[in-house]
Amino acid sequence: MASPVSRNQELELSIDSLAYGGNGVARLNGFVVFVRRGLPGDLVRARVTKVKRNHAEALAVEVLRPGPERVEAPCAHYPACGGCRFQDLAYEAQAAAKQEQVADALRRIGGIADPPVEPIVPAVEQFHYRNKLEYSFTTTPSGPALGFHKAGRWDEVLEIERCWLTTDLGNALRDAVRDWGRAEGLEVYDQAEHTGYLRHLVLREGRNTGQLLVQLVTAPGERFDRDELVEVLRRFAEVRSIHWAVNDSPAEVTNLPTTLLWGEEAIEEELCGLRFRVRPNAFLQTNTAMAERLYELAGEYAALTGEESVYDLYCGIGTIGLTLASKALTVWGVEVSEESVACALENADLNGIANAAFFAGEVGASLEELRDRAGPPDVVVVDPPRAGLSGKALRRLGRLEAPRLVYVSCNPTTLAGNVKELGRDWGYRLERARPVDMFPHTPHVESVALLTRS
Repeated sequence: MASPVSRNQELELSIDSLAYGGNGVARLNGFVVFVRRGLPGDLVRARVTKVKRNHAEALAVEVLRPGPERVEAPCAHYPACGGCRFQDLAYEAQAAAKQEQVADALRRIGGIADPPVEPIVPAVEQFHYRNKLEYSFTTTPSGPALGFHKAGRWDEVLEIERCWLTTDLGNALRDAVRDWGRAEGLEVYDQAEHTGYLRHLVLREGRNTGQLLVQLVTAPGERFDRDELVEVLRRFAEVRSIHWAVNDSPAEVTNLPTTLLWGEEAIEEELCGLRFRVRPNAFLQTNTAMAERLYELAGEYAALTGEESVYDLYCGIGTIGLTLASKALTVWGVEVSEESVACALENADLNGIANAAFFAGEVGASLEELRDRAGPPDVVVVDPPRAGLSGKALRRLGRLEAPRLVYVSCNPTTLAGNVKELGRDWGYRLERARPVDMFPHTPHVESVALLTRS
């Protein structure tokens, strides 16, 4: 049957809800159209950008009648900037939509008719919550500037004057680096021509410690005065660590080996009463206040009594495992990143925790060896990447037959798929699931799920 719409056609559409990923959902005689920039309750004029067999995609070009939950966005760069999607949607509506997206994924993909989804944990702060931001350099008539990619564009960077997701300190430090680049006469790297020099700036803030790490990323060659950069950054008393990384490839990446220009190798952050050392490339949840809520929820679901052996898979720098250690017999962490494992071991020492051990390795390939060394687990905590548990990792996890499995997810669709497989193939039952809003004004939602095996 032919699609009822065609590319570049303009339509009047009523937006019913939000799909996972952030697009509005409209229906035209039963045919689904996903509308970017459409919010629930809106009547919009939308231009069709893509047509597929079962649905189409469109862009709202005019809001004909705003929905009841549409609000004024505070950021001057919205919606051109690609960093936020929902500053113009009331926060309560954002949270409700994310909760429903988790429930919908568990119904539709997980095959659970009535999923046990508990009320979403709302964000402590709706703005200024990020402890890490990665800026791209861009060329302006005044010289180098820093910003984010424009919405939907990989090749255009929008200069940012004030970002509402970082702090006043973060905004001031970004501007100081911009002014330094201009004073030094440095050229911005051109992604198309592969010429120029300045590429990225990464800022990491210890929100509970007041410590800040700066990482400058450039093309090859030392074309700047180290001492001058250090002097500029040391004007901010919070700066404790200054790193420089070289990217010699076209790919826009910041996860690179670094050279320490000044200060400590790492900064420290405090979570759940513990101190954590954070190096430039170590993974740490980017919302400190909500990370604490997330880990508290994982601890609640783990229901430890002090007698359990806990596996902490995809452990990162050990944040979850170390927060559980005081209530466990032993904690065994596995993480593919050697830098993160080094941080986890340091963090155990830093906090005087002697019943936690961490190992570098791919999770799926490491579980059999870990079981031989540590014995079978009573509780397994998994915090996989967005793609969820791969086939091998999931099968080997199932073979462990742990009575309790705490799954920390950053993607409801892969969580739902993994829950279905764990139930069908390994006898696990989903007991509880609770969304956590780590990232207001974006489509992303974290969840903590408890699965048990009888």
